[in-house]
Amino acid sequence: MITERTGALPAFFTHVIGSLPRPAAVIDLHRRRADLPPDEFRTALDDVVRFAIRLQELAGLDVVSDGEWRRVQYTDEFLDRIGGFPKVRPYEHAGEKKFHRVCTSRPTATKPVFAEDAKFLKAHTTRLTKFALPSPFLIAIRYWHPDYSAKVYPTMQHLMADLSDVLHREAVALAEAGIDIVQLDDPALTYFCDRRLMEAGQTHDDRLRQKWDADRQVPEAVGFINRIVDGLPCEVHLHCCHSVYKRSSDVTGNYQPLLPRLADANVDRINLEFAYKGTGEVTDLTHLPARFGVGMGVVDVRSESLQSVEQIAAIAVAGAKLIDPKRIALNPDCGFAPDMGEPPTIDEAYTKLCRLTAAAAMARQQVSAA
Repeated sequence: MITERTGALPAFFTHVIGSLPRPAAVIDLHRRRADLPPDEFRTALDDVVRFAIRLQELAGLDVVSDGEWRRVQYTDEFLDRIGGFPKVRPYEHAGEKKFHRVCTSRPTATKPVFAEDAKFLKAHTTRLTKFALPSPFLIAIRYWHPDYSAKVYPTMQHLMADLSDVLHREAVALAEAGIDIVQLDDPALTYFCDRRLMEAGQTHDDRLRQKWDADRQVPEAVGFINRIVDGLPCEVHLHCCHSVYKRSSDVTGNYQPLLPRLADANVDRINLEFAYKGTGEVTDLTHLPARFGVGMGVVDVRSESLQSVEQIAAIAVAGAKLIDPKRIALNPDCGFAPDMGEPPTIDEAYTKLCRLTAAAAMARQQVSAA
């Protein structure tokens, strides 16, 4: 729900999707965790998270996260904390052979696992705050497998149902901690935008070589999202990105096939990608159901090159020609580093965020003058 605080945000308000690149010191801290006393590790991590928050404030963002610097990897951190997802399944991704997490048992956590992180974020900024959670559909698509999971969860739907209860508990705890925006991330929904994947199963990730049925699977995913956010007293975002892995995307394709299918989602804003090639097209906004706001991804997080402020603002202004600018927020296409080993530097991210906020001011001026 739109709250008094989020409702006061201006057109083209700026927010991050979630993650920031980790400096070498943060990566080193996580790698040394087993060698450090727990209190010492926690204190050091608190210190660097404060820096992540201040960096976003200095860049001028209206809504900030904790940079997700407490997470080694976005989804893995959640799965580690709730339990039941060991790394035992061999698979191939982008030509690399790896061992992948897979669901083998029910979650063991009985309390919210991100509540303390959220409280820390809220206590250390006066800006509006955002905290992101993975969606049940994303987790089920990537981590359910009949050879490993079927004994405890006969189908992906059984796993999603259980996860929706766990994630509802998390979302309620975030709202109670004072988080202004709870975001659910679902790159798996964007698979339905990829015509090659849907029609021929063409993908470099063998986890995605399966039968796809948008008419069945999207409503299922939306139904579980609605269970998670039911009754939340905060704004809710759904982020549909094309995934980031070593400056590349897992899938391509604009949002035209997906957006009409999200009409029943009980969210306030859908955050999309428009800056990186092969993702959204601004004309996709004509397919966005009228009751949703949109987070326009106007900053390319994948390329090392820096867009100018004018280039970023031009994407926003183009969107405002199609829908009411009051419905538009501006954000990077995706998180800068869902995995702590992703290649962008913190300096690159900071420069891009500064240009994002400058572009938002420019877009407001151009639209008001039109």
